[in-house]
Amino acid sequence: MCNLDTHDVVCTAIAHRAGAVVVSVDYRLAPEHKFPAAVVDCYAATAWVAANAGQLGVDPKRISVGGDSAGGNLAAVVSIRSRDENGPAIRSQVMVYPVTDLSSFATPSYAEFAENHYLTKKEMEWFRDLYLRNAEDARNPHASPLLAENLRGLPPALVITAECDPLRDEGAAYAKRLEDAGVPVTYTCYAGMIHPFFSLSGVIPQAFEAIQQVAGAVAG
Repeated sequence: MCNLDTHDVVCTAIAHRAGAVVVSVDYRLAPEHKFPAAVVDCYAATAWVAANAGQLGVDPKRISVGGDSAGGNLAAVVSIRSRDENGPAIRSQVMVYPVTDLSSFATPSYAEFAENHYLTKKEMEWFRDLYLRNAEDARNPHASPLLAENLRGLPPALVITAECDPLRDEGAAYAKRLEDAGVPVTYTCYAGMIHPFFSLSGVIPQAFEAIQQVAGAVAG
């Protein structure tokens, strides 16, 4: 589910509005390639972009990472790995309705929007089981960044959630934890929106607002 083509419109829109080079990562997908394959690929891609910045026309001091849903999870984890492993300097991180906690689906938003709002709790349980190798992986901070012990020193963050989304509360919780750790955070919950609204700019005006917000964070 989802690939370079499904997200090309969003990436192109951000590139145009931010005046930025956008690198879309074709990371390996589960269940054929389970955790941490996607993390390994995204971190490697980030390091490659930094190392080849001149060839790509990229300012190595202005590298941001971002993604939506699973991609938001990976952006958060790449930021953590870059800090912990003296990796590429990340200027900012953008997370749109990110998955931040695979260890528990017990939030109020999961209860309220468990079904009938596009993304369901049952689907998330299925995704989790396909992605992780075992139950212990769910508590690994590279799978569930909300569970990371220390979030200090991470890049400034933009966190966007959708009101009618099972993932809403864990996105808000991650933004709060970043803020509590002294990380500059902008948090926006788009009222009335469902999980995939960011990719539905053809029919949902709020998607344009969110894309512009992301572009502003990247360019700012």
